[in-house]
Amino acid sequence: MKQLSDHLQQIRNRFGAPDHIDIALITAIEKGLPLTQRPYAQIASDLGITEQEAVDRLARMRECGIIKRLGVVVRHHELGYRANAMVVWDVPDEQVAVLGRCFSRYDFITLCYRRPRHLPQWPYNLFCMIHSKSHDQVREHIALLIEECQLQGIDYQILFSHRRFKQRGARYHSTAHASHPTAGQPLEAACGA
Repeated sequence: MKQLSDHLQQIRNRFGAPDHIDIALITAIEKGLPLTQRPYAQIASDLGITEQEAVDRLARMRECGIIKRLGVVVRHHELGYRANAMVVWDVPDEQVAVLGRCFSRYDFITLCYRRPRHLPQWPYNLFCMIHSKSHDQVREHIALLIEECQLQGIDYQILFSHRRFKQRGARYHSTAHASHPTAGQPLEAACGA
């Protein structure tokens, strides 16, 4: 909690609290950009600001860490990536950070994170998502990870996906949030910290 508090203070020092326009801008872009030649101009017009102000606000929020990155959600199944697996590893806790960095070097890994163990039923603490064109290719990728990240003898399980229920980017605000009473308040008040 102290780290979050320190991070929020750093954001306030560099940026100040996001105002209602910043919150509305985040709400607008997290749904996806409009498919127009100038998506930021359309969003800005909807918010009653200029295109340049929208771009400047996004750049400022990105620079200070409110927005970590802007990206796209690729619907991998439509591109032929039909074998998706969450691979769970039971690694020594002191090796999680090193192995996470090792995993992050590979493009076939799209998510990698640490989770708490739930002993004795669930000993796994390092999770990674692999998207590939076949189950065999997933297994080849795992063999590569075992070799190059020195995971010989480490217990793991492959949890293949069987059905896709939902696929989209994260959303932290809804239309309701844009007019929420905490919009424009200091970030820790808006986030409940």
